[in-house]
Amino acid sequence: MTSIRNNNAPRRYFVDAVGRRVLIGLTPEETFEFERLDSEPDDGRAGAIWIERGSQPAPGEQRWLELYAKHEDAWKVWMARSRVDQPYL
Repeated sequence: MTSIRNNNAPRRYFVDAVGRRVLIGLTPEETFEFERLDSEPDDGRAGAIWIERGSQPAPGEQRWLELYAKHEDAWKVWMARSRVDQPYL
């Protein structure tokens, strides 16, 4: 996630029609699920998913990775479009 304190960092959320913060590329329900999974403790490394090379992720980790990949792909498209829409100074 981007830091709230860094005003130059683009926001990864948008506000939907009913005022919910939603991660770009995810539904409101997926955003809620992602944030819940992201905040679950994982051996003292809350907010981080660590997978040993060659091992299978736990079910929660797998879902977190799926949601993260979906968000990240949409984020990249959004950023590319934002750059195209920016006027040159």
